[in-house]
Amino acid sequence: MSNLMSLTWRLLRGGGRRGMLGTWLTLGAVVISTGLLLFAVSANFAFQGRAERSAWRNPVQAAGKATAVEATRDDYVQDRKITVVDLAALDPKADAPPGLPRFPAPGEVWLSPALAELARQLPADRLADRYDNVKGVLGDSALVYPGELVAVVGHRADDPAMTGTRGDTWRGGVPPTKVETLAGTPTEDAQAYRILALIASVLMVVPLLVFGGAAARLTVARRDQRLAALRLVGATPGQVVAMTVAEAVIVAFAGAVLGTVLYGVAVPLLKAIRIGGGPWFAGDLLPNPLLAAGVLLAVPLLVGVSAIVGLRRVVVSPLGVAKRETPPAMRFVRVVALLAVLAVVPMLGTSASVGVVSVVLGLAFLCVNLVGPWVVGLIGRITAKRARRPAKLLAGRRLVDDPRSAWRTVSGVALTGFVAGFLGLLSPGDALAGHAADGRLMLAVPEAKVAVVAGQARERLAKAGVKATVKQEKGLVAAAVGTADVDRARTALDGLVPGHSATSEADEQRFTGQLLDDIATGTVVVLSVSFLVAIASSGITSASSVLDRRQTYALLRLAGTPLEVLDRARRSETLIPLMVMGGGAIAVGVFCASPFMLVSPNISGAITLAVCVTVGFAGVIGAGALSRPLLRAVTDDPAPRPD
Repeated sequence: MSNLMSLTWRLLRGGGRRGMLGTWLTLGAVVISTGLLLFAVSANFAFQGRAERSAWRNPVQAAGKATAVEATRDDYVQDRKITVVDLAALDPKADAPPGLPRFPAPGEVWLSPALAELARQLPADRLADRYDNVKGVLGDSALVYPGELVAVVGHRADDPAMTGTRGDTWRGGVPPTKVETLAGTPTEDAQAYRILALIASVLMVVPLLVFGGAAARLTVARRDQRLAALRLVGATPGQVVAMTVAEAVIVAFAGAVLGTVLYGVAVPLLKAIRIGGGPWFAGDLLPNPLLAAGVLLAVPLLVGVSAIVGLRRVVVSPLGVAKRETPPAMRFVRVVALLAVLAVVPMLGTSASVGVVSVVLGLAFLCVNLVGPWVVGLIGRITAKRARRPAKLLAGRRLVDDPRSAWRTVSGVALTGFVAGFLGLLSPGDALAGHAADGRLMLAVPEAKVAVVAGQARERLAKAGVKATVKQEKGLVAAAVGTADVDRARTALDGLVPGHSATSEADEQRFTGQLLDDIATGTVVVLSVSFLVAIASSGITSASSVLDRRQTYALLRLAGTPLEVLDRARRSETLIPLMVMGGGAIAVGVFCASPFMLVSPNISGAITLAVCVTVGFAGVIGAGALSRPLLRAVTDDPAPRPD
């Protein structure tokens, strides 16, 4: 075994300058795929962490002896939501809430750091006057994200805020609930974000796995020739497999380590992404040790398995590899697999479980990747048959000769087309958010007290110097104020009805607007990751393809083929399948998104899709152009030879 490892190391180091370039390309592919894979997987743990930290604000009714009463309500300042948690102890030994050293005593108020800072900055009649007897600030364990506005208010158990009903017209929070502990349960909103994060991860992880697996097959022709020569001089299949796995795993492990370090360095930038109301704590995005260890093991394993799969020709027929025989054509069963998965898609819908949706999306994604080489081979045969110029003929013959290699060059953008098709037309746009006015504040009031509360509201607003028109409605007291005086009016009306805050119709629509903004942000993030993978894949595989065929290119150049013809053929064998497979992948993505469309596609989604297609094509063309100097260098070799 030691001799085998020594030979592997010698072959890895002794491939010459261009041979080492191929190794560096593989290393770069693994670094990129590992870093982005960690991001895609860590996002799920980040949303889980948020859900767990917010669970204490969503109380669970006590089944046994209650130790406290908890209620929550939504307040607002400067168009930002303030989560107010009202607490009252029923047992002197009640557990302290997260982020507090003890259970708040009646009358005490604890503010989050951002809310305390905002209360100091704004005039008191806009915010600070709502909170008396502020005792301190909340710790990070009580907050969903840095900068969140949260207030915890202590009460007596018999306070009206902790005993009164909230009424049918009350919205935004949880009514007084007797609880055994403050552990709570994740909210429906938090669960919805976790579902969206899981779907986004599937859309990011599958291309990354494909890219990571393809990394083991970079410069595959050079390696096949070398290993086939070893087989012909007496190396056993087991020795060939062992050397290949060792070479792939050595490079992949080094790339996985560097990718993990790269992700750790990028966390300070990633935590600034605003989703769910704010940015992230660094601890949310940093992978836990088990996840990091799993990735460090999984990535080399994936690359090693992919390398073994690519050795089938070498092990079975080394002479065929040495003679450069064209491998047998792929079978139509690949297309059948994709059609079978797509047949299931119309059965899905908004009622389908997230697990089923994720599995179907993942299978559709993988089947697009499975069908890609078969379609590329078909395109090659059609291109070669109809070619009228040398460049098109060379491109068509190349696509027929090695459709898998040609597919690896365009697979990144094609799979990104699937993501763009799925997301680009799925977002409902901002039409659902509405455009409610901010200047009409409402208080939910028991019907018997509407007239009394309306009179008190007029007095408070007049005392605060706020010009307002107060009206009585069924179960509501409405105050119309100027937009500039909204925060002063909220402060003046605070506490008028225990357990209630003055809110507007615009406040009630803020979550919808935030959700739509978050979907748009998530779409940009997923597409950005996909484009990074696509462009990196195109650039790396283009350079690898030139190295694989450097002997062929050099011989064609010596035979008199102009460099421009070779370069045009190289571009054609990328752009022709890209146009077909890119469009097909977009169509499959749109089809997979169709069961989940809540409204008809909007113009912003169509624009997003058009931008994605344009950027994708430009990225592939640009990445391919970077390997043109390498093509010139390999064709200048007067004595081309394999490694």
